[in-house]
Parts: sequence; structure tokens; C-alpha cells
Amino acid sequence: MAKIISIHSFRGGTGKSNVTANLATVIARTGCRVGIVDTDIQSPGIHVPFGLDESKVKYTLNDYLWGRCAIEAATYDVSSVFTSRQKQNWFNKNPGKIYLIPSSIKTGEISRILREGYDARLLNDGFRNLMQRLKLDYLFIDTHPGINEETLLSAIISDVLVVILRPDKQDYQGTAVTIDVARKLDVQKMLLVVNKALPSLNPEALKQQVQATYSVPVAGILPVCEEMFHLASSDIFCLRYPEHPWTNVVSGIAKQLIDNHKLLNPSFSLGRMRS
Repeated sequence: MAKIISIHSFRGGTGKSNVTANLATVIARTGCRVGIVDTDIQSPGIHVPFGLDESKVKYTLNDYLWGRCAIEAATYDVSSVFTSRQKQNWFNKNPGKIYLIPSSIKTGEISRILREGYDARLLNDGFRNLMQRLKLDYLFIDTHPGINEETLLSAIISDVLVVILRPDKQDYQGTAVTIDVARKLDVQKMLLVVNKALPSLNPEALKQQVQATYSVPVAGILPVCEEMFHLASSDIFCLRYPEHPWTNVVSGIAKQLIDNHKLLNPSFSLGRMRS
């Protein structure tokens, strides 16, 4: 059975979807089969860095939740990111697969979700079917920010809950609520990732401060960087900038998420990416 990793944040704007997309890509490059489900149905966006053409999307997660299709019909192979845009030389010669289940960006369908909601248990059933049908090694769930029933159910079934926060007082308070709820739900394992940290901050000191505050391991401190703003979610950052410090931190976080026995090519390093 695939390892389920939920990526969550209490507030929007933390860079959660970008981090999710990059972590999934880094792990898939080792030869693993990775699935990503965009359950941020009210504000979907993880399809953008993968370059998924909206005109070619026939079914979305919304269609599955409303009984219009099986979840496999709303699944798209986006593994082409490994061979497009002159990236052939930086990755493992036998990369795995990345499958994406996007949510609809149509205003009417988003409005319907806001108005009617959906059956979160049906969504979790879809996760199980997807993992079995596609023989996934890892399933990433990009959650909706905040605390709601759907997010709680995703957290419960997760092997790892990764909480993204910025070095910001509002994020600190919201993250405290998230962690408290997760502990009450007996979430198996939690990790924190601090994103958009200013270069002037001491990463190690910040890591120790956050770990002491929440008593949860900090998997990595991701620096704010100009290249990320220039890229503007138009690509997978780790592919475009394989030797960037941000990419190296993501690789370090990925190491902490991987079960070594599930790697199809365990001799391949997840350390420093090379172009």
C-alpha cells in the first residue's frame, strides 16, 4: 500500500502547493510511482506548475465526487515534466511516474462545492482505489487550508502530516491549533516545514525555536528566493534550478518522507541535484 502524505497549512499563501509539487517530483525521480490529489477544491492550483493543459482536462476530482466518473478518469499522467524543457540530463535515467488528480477551476463548480460540500468519505475511498489501480508508492494530498471535516479525515488516514508555515505570528498561532487537533486525532507522524524564511534569519536557530515551540520535528527551512518569484509557478522549481539551495532543502525533506525499502533504485541519491 502506498504511503500517504498530507501537506497542510492553517492559512493560505504559505506556498503549500508548490512545496507539494516539488516534493512529489523529487521522490518520483528515484523511480517511484507518485500520485497527487488536489483537494484544495475551493482554490485549486497545483496543476499549474505541471503544465497540465486545462483544455485537455475532461474530468476532475469534482466529477468523481459528484458521481460523474471513476477516479481513474480524472487522473492525468504528468510525468512528461521529466523529459520536457531540456531537463533530460539531471535526473535518474529511469524516473518513475507522477499522476495528478486536479480539481476544477470552473467558477460554477467551485461555487457548488462551497454551497453543497461533498462526501469526504467518498474522497478517501477514491484514495484507496487510486493507490491500488495505479500501484502507487506514494500519494500526496494537497489539502485546503484551515480546519474542516475533509482535512481532518485526510489527516487521519495519512502516514505523515506535513504542516507548512511561514515565520509569521498568524501562522504560528494557526499552526498551534492544527498540531493540537492532529494530536487529538492520533495522527501517526507530523513534520513541520518553514517556508519563505528571509536570508537574514539563522536557519538553524529558527529550526530550534520552532521545534521547541511545537515539540514537532522541523524537516526543513525553505528560504525565500528571487528565482521563485520569477518562475511564478510556471514550472517545477527543482527541475528548473537543480542546484539551488531551495532545491537542496526540498531534497532533504524528501529523504525524511521516503521509506527506503520502497525505492525502486535505492542506490540513487536524493542529496544534491545535478544538472
